[in-house]
Amino acid sequence: MRMMSLLCSAGLVFAGAARADLLEQGYSAMYNLNFDAAHRAFAAWQKAHPDDPMGPVSDAAAHLFFEFDRMNILRSEFLTDDKQILGGKQVHPDKSTKRAFEMDLEKSQKLSEAMLARGQSTEKARLANVIRMALHANYEALIEKHQWQALNEIKEARMEADALVAKYPESVDAYLAMGVENYLLSQKAAPLRIFLRMTGAQTDKEAGLAKLRIVAEKGHYLKPYAKILLAIAALRDGNRAEAKSLLSELAAQFPANGLFKDELKKLS
Repeated sequence: MRMMSLLCSAGLVFAGAARADLLEQGYSAMYNLNFDAAHRAFAAWQKAHPDDPMGPVSDAAAHLFFEFDRMNILRSEFLTDDKQILGGKQVHPDKSTKRAFEMDLEKSQKLSEAMLARGQSTEKARLANVIRMALHANYEALIEKHQWQALNEIKEARMEADALVAKYPESVDAYLAMGVENYLLSQKAAPLRIFLRMTGAQTDKEAGLAKLRIVAEKGHYLKPYAKILLAIAALRDGNRAEAKSLLSELAAQFPANGLFKDELKKLS
């Protein structure tokens, strides 16, 4: 599950900051690997907006990326090595983090369903669903090593994203699910790609990269994530210049995240 991974953020939650900025602050803290600050921001958002599914699904993202960081999954030597992704040394997930992650996803799903049933904020509810499905697929693929289950879930996330952008084309973050599916499955062997297409999956590498570039240019919460995935894709293709450019942007935006600086050193 080479590309199904990652989502991070940076920055501190400042006292007195406007509540409308709390989600952005949380994602920013997550990309900076400041997970405590991320959880505080997302908790404050949920307190102020108890019916909003984006609060718990964003908190779930912080739990997932805490595990990615703890297990060194965000490093290039892992994400560019299929043997590491599919197998490698077994590192057991943290049970309490897994419980919190699953509780956040369940809460977000219920809030999305309630919001859709009321006919309110359907764009927000559908985006939360796309992110929820993608997060769970990441966990299944990279932590639990349930590859086929993850493939099915990322296909479902892409189908949900298709429906979302068909109605709300400005919901650019949803393009990430489309990009991940196409790029990820394009890396499979030709016979498997044919089988996957027969099941309704999309396996076009260039289409996948194009969708990721849209998010990297115009996305919101997932814009840095798209840049990370594009950097990994560039490394897999031997394009060190593009990888270095993307990592330089990330390192400048999130200076407290030593991961980006470490990866840049490897390219120097």
